[in-house]
Amino acid sequence: MTPGMTRRGSLAALASAGAAAQRQQSGSARSVPVGVATTDFRDQTNQSLAEELKSQGVRRIQLFFTQKDSNYWKYGARSDLKGMTPERAREIAAIYRAAGITIDALGVYATLVHPDPAERQAQLAYFDAMMKIGGHMGVSAFLSEMGHYRPPGPAPAVCYDWQDEVWTTAVATGKELARLAEANQATVLLEPIYRSLLASAKRTRLFLEEVGSPRVRAQLDPANLLEVNDLEEMFAQLKPWIGAIHAKDRKLHVTKGVAAGEGDLDYRKFVRLAAGHAPGIPLIIEYAGTKNYRQALEHLRKALREEGIREAS
Repeated sequence: MTPGMTRRGSLAALASAGAAAQRQQSGSARSVPVGVATTDFRDQTNQSLAEELKSQGVRRIQLFFTQKDSNYWKYGARSDLKGMTPERAREIAAIYRAAGITIDALGVYATLVHPDPAERQAQLAYFDAMMKIGGHMGVSAFLSEMGHYRPPGPAPAVCYDWQDEVWTTAVATGKELARLAEANQATVLLEPIYRSLLASAKRTRLFLEEVGSPRVRAQLDPANLLEVNDLEEMFAQLKPWIGAIHAKDRKLHVTKGVAAGEGDLDYRKFVRLAAGHAPGIPLIIEYAGTKNYRQALEHLRKALREEGIREAS
């Protein structure tokens, strides 16, 4: 016994060391893929971005069409995709493939809660067009939130996203989206965020259960739910539904998200739960571009190392 240490303290230290060793041993048998979302790399071409990410050992991306030579993507809105011909789609995919990088998914992020049926149909048609582009690229997963809509005039007594008819219409839209995904042999991953229709992990689970299709699943972004759910709750509620996971951060009680390591998210607990509840699902760095993605990537990788979890090749 170390001088000055009581028997109780010695036993506690031994238990702590044993738990750490057990965590290290169990973690070593697990591996987690790591990747990057290309949203904020607007200063890069696809070729230069592929080379940059390859230099940092990044082998997976979620591709958003925001690069200088494929600048189409708009958050929550449709974009003119005329320039994204099948030939151009295949060319872009080949650039990343040549760098040893897999495109896990394409970012869409259409607004699916608009009250106008014609607008919702236009958004679904946009999804269909993106799915067909993905087909030319060998990509079958597509990312979105339910989006945001603010009614004109004074603010309603009940937030628009939480009104009864909005939920009912959104579920019907989700079912239509599932039919589109089935027709294109695709999967849509919907991302919850606390200021939206899918405002919590439980509400997201209930929505996905009502839609009732394996073609519509969840992309968990813990920073988006940090205000309303503990990490354990997020993974417990969404475990069977998780198809992708974002790795960014957020300060509590602050709307704006930030890069990994700049907020209040417990990254060691996050990666430990991800490895245990969503094995094999990539952790994708988001809210980081050319200037800061290396720091965010290192913060994530450090958490993995500290938890004894191997980064998958």
